[in-house]
Amino acid sequence: MGKEINTIASVLENPQRPFIAILGGAKVSDKLKVVHNLIQKCDTVLIGGGMAYTFLKAKGLEIGKSLYEEECLEDAKKILEEAEKLNTRILLPKDHVCSTIFSPNAIAFNVKTPYIPNGLIGLDIGPKTIKEYVSVIKDAHTIIWNGPMGVFEFINFRNGTKKIAKAVAKNKGKTIVGGGDSISAINSLRLADKIYHISTGGGASLKLISGETLPGVEVISDK
Repeated sequence: MGKEINTIASVLENPQRPFIAILGGAKVSDKLKVVHNLIQKCDTVLIGGGMAYTFLKAKGLEIGKSLYEEECLEDAKKILEEAEKLNTRILLPKDHVCSTIFSPNAIAFNVKTPYIPNGLIGLDIGPKTIKEYVSVIKDAHTIIWNGPMGVFEFINFRNGTKKIAKAVAKNKGKTIVGGGDSISAINSLRLADKIYHISTGGGASLKLISGETLPGVEVISDK
C-alpha cells in the first residue's frame, strides 16, 4: 500500500514532463473527478472508451447509438472549457470502430469522422486516433493510464487498447497502469515487466488520482 501511495503521489506532485494521462472505460461518471484533477496537472489527457462519447456529445457531435451519460454532459462541458483555460490539451477520438449492435459477434465498421452516423455504436478508437495517441505517448516522460480504449472483451474491438498498451510499454519514462482491462491488456501481451508501476489499488487509486484523501491512509498517517 505504501508503494502504491508513494508512487502515485510522487508522480502527481513532481512529474517529469510532458506528463500525460490516458483515460478510458465505460462510465465517465466514475472518472469526472479524476479528469478534473488531471487537467490541472497534465499537459495532455487522452480520452477513449465509452467515456469519450459523453465528451463528444458535450461538444455537440453526433454519436449515433453510442452509450453516453446525459447527467454528465454539463460537467463534461465544464471540464473541456476549464482545460482550454489551463492550456491543457484534451484529445478525443477523431475516428471510430463501430457496429450496429453491442455483441461479441458484432461486425466492425471503420468510421473516418469524429461524429458517428445514426444507427451505429462506437466500440473502439479508430486508426487515426490510435496514430495520434501513440505519437503523444511516444514523446511523454510520465504516463498514467486507466481504462480500455474500446470494448476490450469483444475480439473485434480490442485493437485500440492493445496498440495503446504496446505504446505505453515502449515508453522509457515513468508509466503507471491501472484498471482491470488495462492491466489485462498489458499482461496478455506479456508487457508487465516494461511498466514502471502496475496499480492494483482499483477505486482507491482512482480516488488518490482525483485528489481525494483516503480515510484509512489518513488514520495511519496521524498515528
